[in-house]
Formats: sequence, structure tokens, C-alpha cells
Amino acid sequence: MAGVTDPAFRAICHHMGASMTVTEMVSVQGLYYQPQKAAEIRHISQGEHPIAMQVFGNDGKLMADMAKKYGSEFDIIDINMGCPAPKVTKNGYGSALMKDPDLAADIVKRMKDTVDKPVTVKIRTGWDADSINAIPYAILMEQAGADALAIHGRTRMEFYHGEADWGIIAKVKEALTIPVIGNGDVKCPLSAKALMDQTACDGIMVGRAAEGNPFIFREIKHYLDTGEFLPPPTIEERMDVVIHHATLLQEIYDGYLMTRMMRKHLAWYTKGVRDASAFRSKAVRVKSLEEIKAFAQMVIDHEEEN
Repeated sequence: MAGVTDPAFRAICHHMGASMTVTEMVSVQGLYYQPQKAAEIRHISQGEHPIAMQVFGNDGKLMADMAKKYGSEFDIIDINMGCPAPKVTKNGYGSALMKDPDLAADIVKRMKDTVDKPVTVKIRTGWDADSINAIPYAILMEQAGADALAIHGRTRMEFYHGEADWGIIAKVKEALTIPVIGNGDVKCPLSAKALMDQTACDGIMVGRAAEGNPFIFREIKHYLDTGEFLPPPTIEERMDVVIHHATLLQEIYDGYLMTRMMRKHLAWYTKGVRDASAFRSKAVRVKSLEEIKAFAQMVIDHEEEN
């Protein structure tokens, strides 16, 4: 979720009912050489706890040292071993670690020996269809000291295509004693409950389905608690969140960077509205908070007129 879970969006998701939030991936190399550039990613909004700092790399000592130095304000250190992006895996980071379980275990052990807080790991089912190793890999992560493990039900080579394999998530859950968090194809309250029922996992990780839709957290939580569906948010509520998101971002980033970051969010927030493609073309041209407010009002007026 790099480029999506900015501090403002995380704060909104937390307010909407997310039990825990996770930062965008933070490169340990970046923390070492240019810590100031990663400062905004590591920003924690008021009340945003529990929160994990998500790091990636493949140098166990450096990862542990950077987590100790820059992760003190976080509740959890999360090691990303699941990102499939080529720019990440080509350097041996992210899901490339699925091909080197011993190195991954060493990273976890070094992290546990260095930081005084829980360490979690995010993995995939394997590198490709011929090397699905999630079960022994997960067992090794637990033996190395991981306090919890999240698993996305696809291989690296599948990226986000096809259907997530919840069956492997269930087998990983059976094999471990630490909490297991299921991830993949959770798009609504019904799919969230189905994942819980089919895997017996201890929690659910929501990713892409939250883009432009932080309301999904309260909807899932309410359904799991009561068995009832909440009504969808009104267009006014959606646009209020848009303005709140931009306002929070402007408190962290300068106006130019804020608007650049918000443009993709505006496209997601208007998904499903009438003439969404026309609004997306307008979204990429906003240049200030005032223009974002005007954009939000334009969406409301358009929906009310139709």
C-alpha cells in the first residue's frame, strides 16, 4: 500500500474502526542514509495506536538497528516479506525473501534480539506456483521469534491477479501458535466473515479495498459484531472525508506535495459516482485545498442533480 496509507489516510481508517494501522513501507537503507525523507511516512497522528512501523530490506543488522533507532514511538515493528513490486524484489527485498527462508529467519531473530516490542511478519504463499512454501516458511518465522504473521493468499508472481488461496491461509493458521492475520480478496463485510470462517484466522488485513473507502472498516466491524449491514455512506459524508483527508495532509506536507498526493485519492473517493471518469480528469488538476473543497462540492451537486 505504498503511496496509499499516508498518515492522514491511516488516521481516518483508525477513526473508522481499523483495529491497527501500518505505515507505508519504510526502506531501512532510506532510514540510514536519508532519515529526514522518511520522517513524514513515520508520522503518527494523535490517537493512532496501535500502529506498526513497516520496514523492508534484507540486511538483518541494519534492519534491527534502524528499527531500534526510529521505531521507538511505534507499538509494533512489521517486516515486509510480501511486497511483489519489481523495484523491491529486484534488490532481494519484500517477497524475494520467500526464496531465502534462512535469511528471513535471521532478520526476524536479529530484530527480536534488538527491539523491545512485538515483531510481526507479512508473507505470501510463495514466490511462484512451483515454490509454494508458506507453511514451512511461517513455522520458521515463529521459531525465529515472530509474534504474529500476516499472509496474503497469492504468490509473488500472481501479484494481485486471480483469486487469493484462502486454503493455504487456513493451513498456516493450523501450523502456528502465534496469531495469524489473513489477507487477500476482502472487499466487503461478507468476504471478511467468509475469510474468518474458512481459515479460523485471528484477524483480517484489508488493503486495496480501502482505497477511497475507509468506511469499509466500520462496515466490517459492525457486521462481525452484529450480523447486520450498515447503510453505505452518503455522498456528503464521502466528500466530508475527502476534505478532512486533505486538511490533515496539509498539516504534514506542503501544499504542492499535498495536492499531488491527494489526486489519486480523489479518483478513488469518486469511484462509483455518476460520470466518475470526468471527475477523475478533474482530480488530476487540483492545486490547492480550496480547489479540493470545490471539487468535493461539485461532486455533491452533481449527484444531487441526478
